[in-house]
Amino acid sequence: MGKKNSIVLFNNIAPIYGLFYSIQKTHFLKVIGKASKELDLTLYDNILDVGCGTGALCSVLNEKGLSVTGIDPAEKMLNIAKKQQENKKIKFLQGNVLEQLPFGDKSFDVSIASYVAHGMQKDERKKLYAEMSRLTRNKVIVYDYNQNRALMVSIIEWLERGDYFRFIKDAENEMKNCVYEMKECFSEVKVIDVDTRASWYICTPA
Repeated sequence: MGKKNSIVLFNNIAPIYGLFYSIQKTHFLKVIGKASKELDLTLYDNILDVGCGTGALCSVLNEKGLSVTGIDPAEKMLNIAKKQQENKKIKFLQGNVLEQLPFGDKSFDVSIASYVAHGMQKDERKKLYAEMSRLTRNKVIVYDYNQNRALMVSIIEWLERGDYFRFIKDAENEMKNCVYEMKECFSEVKVIDVDTRASWYICTPA
């Protein structure tokens, strides 16, 4: 799916995503708690949520005491995020990670992309990894599917024509071996399972 078509799609389905905002918050809270033994986000000051959608993860991170910036290319997703009273302290910006984001190098302690990578093509994922590495001082978290497939997810991802199947097959090695514009993306990648079919790929910026 092309970049423009993808943005149109997510603008169109934004109201549906909005219906699941509270459920998503509960899920993200559970996942962050489970991962805290490996990476305690409350030890950091600020965080960038790449592909923040309707802002559910941003809201949880804000409630954890972090200064949060959320960025997404779909304007209607961001509109839903901004309407939530609890998100008033969060900075939401429209932007695409596949283009250079309007932040200086190492602007954030941590950056996270939740279920963004698998929907991109491999060359686009390199740009994602490289840009998150550029912007981040400490840890980059790619929160996405692992190799434990589910039939319904497989059907949906096949219909969406993303790169889900290739991503889950080699995600860890892809991140470890990422080189973009002659620069290594990450110096270390650690994988922790946070759900049956999802992992945090915790990457140290090069």
